[in-house]
Amino acid sequence: MTVATTADLEARDTRRLERYRRVTYRSFLCAAAGFLAPGIAGLAAAYADDRIGIPIVVAAVVGFALLTWCYARLVRTGLEGGASRRDFVLSGAVAAALSLMILANPLFNIVPIFWLSAVVLSPLSRRQLVGLCFGTGTFCAIVTTFAAKRLFPDGDLPWYGLLPMMLALYVAICGVVVYVSLYQRRMWDMHQETHAARDALARLAVTEERLRFSRDLHDLLGHSLSLIAVKSELAMRMASTDPDRAGAEMADVRRTAREALREVRSAVSGYRAVELDAELAGARAVLEAAGIRCEIGDLPDALPSEVRSVLAWVIREGTTNVIKHSEARRCAVTLTPFDGSVVLEMRNDGVRDGQVESGGDTGGSGLTGLAERVAVLGGEITSGRHGRDAFLLRAAVPLPPPGLAESVPGTAPETVAEVPAGRSA
Repeated sequence: MTVATTADLEARDTRRLERYRRVTYRSFLCAAAGFLAPGIAGLAAAYADDRIGIPIVVAAVVGFALLTWCYARLVRTGLEGGASRRDFVLSGAVAAALSLMILANPLFNIVPIFWLSAVVLSPLSRRQLVGLCFGTGTFCAIVTTFAAKRLFPDGDLPWYGLLPMMLALYVAICGVVVYVSLYQRRMWDMHQETHAARDALARLAVTEERLRFSRDLHDLLGHSLSLIAVKSELAMRMASTDPDRAGAEMADVRRTAREALREVRSAVSGYRAVELDAELAGARAVLEAAGIRCEIGDLPDALPSEVRSVLAWVIREGTTNVIKHSEARRCAVTLTPFDGSVVLEMRNDGVRDGQVESGGDTGGSGLTGLAERVAVLGGEITSGRHGRDAFLLRAAVPLPPPGLAESVPGTAPETVAEVPAGRSA
């Protein structure tokens, strides 16, 4: 039977983190198109007005291509930890040279803002961010003031009146762009922190379980093994002088060893056995950790132990099926008594072909094993699409008559204990 292991869940979380990284990176590339479009339009308008010639157009196109490459590199290295000083200097020089095209058309004032939005993705101090905003705003204001006097020589506003206005406007725009970029960076950092926290919690849970098991094992065997050692030494010393007493001591050793073995088997059976309540709680925790909303109905009262055990296996395999073979956002689990049996239904959305193949009539090995477990109690399992994008796993298990609950074959604790039940969320 396939069980969602820690490695499976870690791989799923890693894929989700990588998917979000690609989405964040591509969102900045899409924003680049919004920055580049005004620049290209300004270049075409300046050429149409005969303000620039073919050589300047070619140089500007090359500058746009180089700036786009620098922008993509700044975004990628910024999300990965921070761009180098060489990247800052090179991209800044390209952006500054291209920004001089403001003298030909005002639409080129988008270029330094475009550069600033990528630079601030790298870790910078608050003082550096403020300096970048004021530096970029001052540069844009100065170039724009010269451009206004060149493009609109008949304007009434003197340069010493225009410059402060442009400075305030550009600094405000730079501040807004920096805030938006930092917000995007913070969202990316939060996803990384969440991924790291999930990994740390999983490792902590495994460590705590190991400590609990070692503590229980020590409590079980410490006294028994000490008693066996003492009585064995006593029997060895008395073997030649008092054979009857030595035999009695060895009989005590045998009884103590068998008692210790029984206790260990009982403890291991408790660790390995699956419980319906625990599986429902574990399913909710695992699904919600995977970003899937889980709704679980009320548990019927007085279910026999063998029925609870089989339903627990169905919950476990169904949860694994949802996580590994669907893109679910919601999963609902209901247990309903009906006509002398109990019906478990596990329904999720976001069905994929992989889930149908693993749970259809042909069946995967996981659900095939479940069908065999349920068949031992006279029940059956059905699974498949339910509606347009939903998947339904249904298990109907008959309830044994009162007094016969413990006599159903194949449900002894030893049988259940043979299947590992380790789940790590």
